[in-house]
Amino acid sequence: MTVQPSLLFIFGLGYTAKQLALRRVSEGWSVGGTVRSEKSAQDLIGKGIGAQVWPGNDVNIPVGSHWVISVPPNETGCPVAAAFGDQAGQAASITYLSTTGVYGDLGGGWAFEWSALNPQSDRARARVKAEGQWQALAKGQARLVRLPGIYGPGRSAFDRLKAGQAEMAVKPGQVFSRVHVEDLVGGLVRLLDCPSASGVFHFCDDEPAPPEAVILEAARLLGMPAPSAKPVDEAALSDMARSFYAECKRVSNARAKAELGWRPNYVSYHQGLFAILAAETELIERTAG
Repeated sequence: MTVQPSLLFIFGLGYTAKQLALRRVSEGWSVGGTVRSEKSAQDLIGKGIGAQVWPGNDVNIPVGSHWVISVPPNETGCPVAAAFGDQAGQAASITYLSTTGVYGDLGGGWAFEWSALNPQSDRARARVKAEGQWQALAKGQARLVRLPGIYGPGRSAFDRLKAGQAEMAVKPGQVFSRVHVEDLVGGLVRLLDCPSASGVFHFCDDEPAPPEAVILEAARLLGMPAPSAKPVDEAALSDMARSFYAECKRVSNARAKAELGWRPNYVSYHQGLFAILAAETELIERTAG
């Protein structure tokens, strides 16, 4: 694998993308990207990231940058492709962050990187359209990272339990795949360090699991009672959360392991939740001290 320290430009510096940007900056990369507000831009600029507000301003994308697109699609596809597609030929590589929702419902079966697409929601159909746009712009060399559920510090079952907002919705046979944000960032780093790679990659842990199992484990680690289990039809879920229960699949990470040498540090939600709690506890103790 050839490591090529270079330029990185991220469209949509959100939860995962910010952590990727900070890691690459710490490794000596020059990193820029887009955010939605001036406040967010100034915060990231103070951390060494060349953040620019978009939409609303002209955006300067250095020639030869590796592009990572982390902006959700709309009904016409990817807004980044529409706005900046004419510059795609100047990119060193193009990585589009999509979703495993493009596979639709597999009845608990496995989604492999080569599995057929069967989007069953408007969001998933928009993702398929966006993937096609980037493959066309990159002349078939785009890297499509189809993501499962992402969790990590500040975005886990712990936060919902502490806020009294955790619902333990149960649907028999339901499983999800997930990935700790640190493992996802590690996978994206591997991909950026291998610009010749193309096609579909999955970064997820090795243990697809029912969502209620994650809530139970988080409650156990916090030493607090878990919420009562409810059938999914009776739980007070948002429309977005409820839509996830309409599809059931397990996601394979075989290609990422074989071609990139990537392995998740948190092979299941057990290790991931334990690490989050340990880090948050250390931060509280350090702040108090």
